[in-house]
Amino acid sequence: MSLTTLKLTITAIVWGGTFVAGRILAPEISPFPGAFLRFVAALAILLPYYLFTERRRRRLDPRLLLLIAGLGITGVFGYNALFLWGLRTVHAGRAAIIVSGNPVFIALFSRLFFKEPLTWTTVAGVVLSLTGAAVVIGRGDPLAPFTGEVSLGDAAIAGAMFTWVAYSLLGKKVMGRISPLAAVTLSCLAGALMLLPPALNAGLIEQAAGLSLTGWAAIVFLGVIATAMGFVWFYQGIQKMGASRAAVFVNFVPVSAAALGALILNEPVDASLLMGGALVLTGVALTNRRAKQALPKD
Repeated sequence: MSLTTLKLTITAIVWGGTFVAGRILAPEISPFPGAFLRFVAALAILLPYYLFTERRRRRLDPRLLLLIAGLGITGVFGYNALFLWGLRTVHAGRAAIIVSGNPVFIALFSRLFFKEPLTWTTVAGVVLSLTGAAVVIGRGDPLAPFTGEVSLGDAAIAGAMFTWVAYSLLGKKVMGRISPLAAVTLSCLAGALMLLPPALNAGLIEQAAGLSLTGWAAIVFLGVIATAMGFVWFYQGIQKMGASRAAVFVNFVPVSAAALGALILNEPVDASLLMGGALVLTGVALTNRRAKQALPKD
């Protein structure tokens, strides 16, 4: 296992923990204040590290600033607003399977916009990993997560998934000019500034003052571990492996969420978790093989 693969695997496990942290935090704070505090915590680590390590920073011309603003709108403001709003009404497991569909769209759009190779093994890996994620969420029935009518909460989670697709693809373009650390730090800064007005309007100061120690622990986990570390490692994966291959690791998230839910929230573990986890692992392994036969370009 390469270092990049290890980092992406750890990132996916950590991101699974965000569902648990989000469930713990939800009763104490509303989405916009919660999202803003998450990125303030992330910037407390990212910004000093960025300023110290990248002394020779590339000049940010207007076009690059526009792209960074796009990262802030999609991966920070849009994703967190839609995701946290959706989780108020959508079960975490259902949300996880919706979000885990993003590797399919990242792979397709990467082929369309960046001409990344889309191989038969990549296609097979994506299908297997998505099936595994669905098995975990559906407790053995891969169709279960898709039954029932679509609510506004479902639509919000789907919107969050597409904002993450946009964030991943924009990030690939931005990292042609700046480092993953710079891309994540600057996008978090831009997104936090965008989140501040609605957070203040939603009662940021009052809600922050009323947070419990457990709530603050969830904020620190979401900001420092899941964002500062996770975002940088994910962007490093995109830079080294390509957007479509790095994105398939997101399918570890529902497996991780189910496992951590069992460990921390005493949710039951059954055979579907083991079966789904095996499918996801196989899918990731297939996606990251150097396949010999690529899909035709035309």
